[in-house]
Amino acid sequence: EEILEQADYLYESGETEKLYQLLTQYKESEDAELLWRLARASRDVAQLSRTSEEEKKLLVYEALEYAKRALEKNESSFAAHKWYAICLSDVGDYEGIKAKIANAYIIKEHFEKAIELNPKDATSIHLMGIWCYTFAEMPWYQRRIAKMLFATPPTSTYEKALSYFHRAEQVDPNFYSKNLLLLGKTYLKLHNKKLAAFWLMKAKDYPAHTEEDKQEPDSPRVTLVRDVSPLRVRPITENKPQESLTFSFPCSPHLILFLWFCVASPSAS
Repeated sequence: EEILEQADYLYESGETEKLYQLLTQYKESEDAELLWRLARASRDVAQLSRTSEEEKKLLVYEALEYAKRALEKNESSFAAHKWYAICLSDVGDYEGIKAKIANAYIIKEHFEKAIELNPKDATSIHLMGIWCYTFAEMPWYQRRIAKMLFATPPTSTYEKALSYFHRAEQVDPNFYSKNLLLLGKTYLKLHNKKLAAFWLMKAKDYPAHTEEDKQEPDSPRVTLVRDVSPLRVRPITENKPQESLTFSFPCSPHLILFLWFCVASPSAS
């Protein structure tokens, strides 16, 4: 109990590395509450800019293992489901597009379970919105390739994504700058410039609380909203923001050839 309180204090204080050092002392624990916090801490250290790519990969897999153990210890823990889904998504970056798409089904199930167990957790709802937004945004040629790999690839709509982002905002207003940002982006996709401008301006004016919020003026988030005014929203063509959870599948010519090989090869898995 005391360790969890200390861990939560360090997390709220933004002491990422101190938190990780504290929790790794208990990595053999059987306590699901401690294990999912350790998964979160491992992932947070992986995302620090000073963490090397080699260390990041190790931490990403480490985080997934802790989250998996947390889930095994307590399937009724909404946080264990949430962090298992997040960590599984991260691992997909190292395992190729087939694994990433296959994992998307599992990720969705665990986010839905997290929301079912705790309907008041805005973060789980927000992440489910990102899942929907990502697959709604997938271009037709990527969908076609996905269908070659899977009979029924994941699909969604901007309307579904919007409902989750609004629901997250209702549960915990202004809890996260990226939820405001994605409300604006989704309204842009739905051609509602007035509401897009409203939410993007809220994202632009959001006070910087986290390292992510304190990015330089040329960060993707600032680049996205700098063209927004209350009267006019110009098309956004700059770099996309780095979502907390991503399922993007960029299809370069080399990747397309690789995917064709995967489809044609009977041993591909």
